[in-house]
Amino acid sequence: MKIKPLGERIVVKPLKQEEKTEGGIYLPETASKDKPQQGEVIAVGSDFKGVKKGDTVIFAKYGGTEIKVENEEYLVLAADDVLALAEK
Repeated sequence: MKIKPLGERIVVKPLKQEEKTEGGIYLPETASKDKPQQGEVIAVGSDFKGVKKGDTVIFAKYGGTEIKVENEEYLVLAADDVLALAEK
């Protein structure tokens, strides 16, 4: 199934959180229960400006609507929920 967001919305696949700190300490599953705030753009609505498919974005912690398609979890985000582009 393909997802095509409407208007000023995008579909994002949230990135997994690191289970290991920079110092090499492994975090238990219960220590990192915060929602991820970065994701890869999967689809872009026709009126959404500034991002394209494949970009990594930073979004509001509790923003968007969670959906599940073919056992994969995605977020549908409005333009107001997208805070920045993450550049490498």
